[in-house]
Amino acid sequence: MQIYSRCVCGLNVRRAALDLRGMAETHHETVHFTGHVQGVGFRFTTRQVAKEYEVAGYVKNLADGRVLLEVEGTAAEVAAFVAAVEERMHGCIRKVERTSERRAPRFSGFSIL
Repeated sequence: MQIYSRCVCGLNVRRAALDLRGMAETHHETVHFTGHVQGVGFRFTTRQVAKEYEVAGYVKNLADGRVLLEVEGTAAEVAAFVAAVEERMHGCIRKVERTSERRAPRFSGFSIL
């Protein structure tokens, strides 16, 4: 499902109002961000970036100071989304660890936990 909205700059932007749970399998990634990633708006920024991609999942702070991102969608959308988060938050990220798999969809929409 693609939903388009017009942003202030006049461009059409894809918005994620995606429910992948009806699909047989989807690309899923677990991403751990290390660095100065808590207390800098990382989760909020990630949620805002997610609105531009057809992805579902969540982002949350971990007790050890990292940020966890669980995301699913097509492999191309997930890759582009994670790259956009890395680009937007590049000054805060020291290390990124990614694992991926194909599995049944588990998420609807994108949230901050």
